[in-house]
Amino acid sequence: MTEPQTSLPGGNPEDLSALSYEQARAALDQVVSALESSTVNLEMSLALWERGNALADICQAHLDGARERIEAARPGLTGSAPTPE
Repeated sequence: MTEPQTSLPGGNPEDLSALSYEQARAALDQVVSALESSTVNLEMSLALWERGNALADICQAHLDGARERIEAARPGLTGSAPTPE
């Protein structure tokens, strides 16, 4: 059985990795809205859930990359904030 990939937010699955953070985030918002609408059947809900997970992974990868760039630019930067006294 084939899934209706073209009707899901974010385009084809093979194209997801080319999305910018903003594009992936917008597509993820569309997926969440579709899932919250309760107007999709079970099969589409599962496809949307899988697409949402993929989009969330892409967003996280972009954020991780940004964090790495910041840490590289600021050698003394640590992963935790200083504790106020």
